[in-house]
Amino acid sequence: MGFLPPQRAVCLLSGGLDSATCLALARRDGYACYALSFDYGQRHKVEIEAAGRVAASIGVEQHLVAKIGLDAFGGSALTSDIAVPKARSPKEMGHGIPVTYVPARNTIFLSFALAWAEVLESSDIFIGVNALDYSGYPDCRPEYIEAYERMANLATRAGVEAATRLKIHAPLMHLNKAQIVKLGAELGLPFGLTHSCYDPGPEGGACGQCDACLLRRKGFEEAGIEDR
Repeated sequence: MGFLPPQRAVCLLSGGLDSATCLALARRDGYACYALSFDYGQRHKVEIEAAGRVAASIGVEQHLVAKIGLDAFGGSALTSDIAVPKARSPKEMGHGIPVTYVPARNTIFLSFALAWAEVLESSDIFIGVNALDYSGYPDCRPEYIEAYERMANLATRAGVEAATRLKIHAPLMHLNKAQIVKLGAELGLPFGLTHSCYDPGPEGGACGQCDACLLRRKGFEEAGIEDR
């Protein structure tokens, strides 16, 4: 019986806690991982450096950073001159869609991942979205991921020719931040390499008060694990 090479997977990697955990999980499950990050005009570009550190630490076949200009459209506190909300309560974070939502971001990111997956002849895409502690983004819900997967299998040559069926893996979908932290610890994820803050200081330090910082802190506290 001949040696079977590992299946290739495109893994969306922002450099944050969730996407890094998702990448580590795909790697543990035996996939040959191709990490895809984006310089999309975000104010927290330091996350791209974090993505590079995480990719190197976990061990990927290739780490690609695609440059796309979502800041040309604006409409988000992450891509235009809109203040990032600070010190919001869990109740406030759980209500409505925040101004840190970037219009169509995951749809665009998944489209790039889909294109690369076709080139790589890969039928697997990993994305670290979750529907619990997620700040209300509409493109992090399970129904969105399911709908995108259906569309992807209609829109690609591989899908039409039935050569392969694309699967979008969202293994963190039904986990809260504490559960994600615990999973990351089990996988040996070096948390100190990741970056979550939406509004870092000039030296890249976390603000500690934006939604992403607060959700991260809550996750580590509830998990009983120190955030390094």
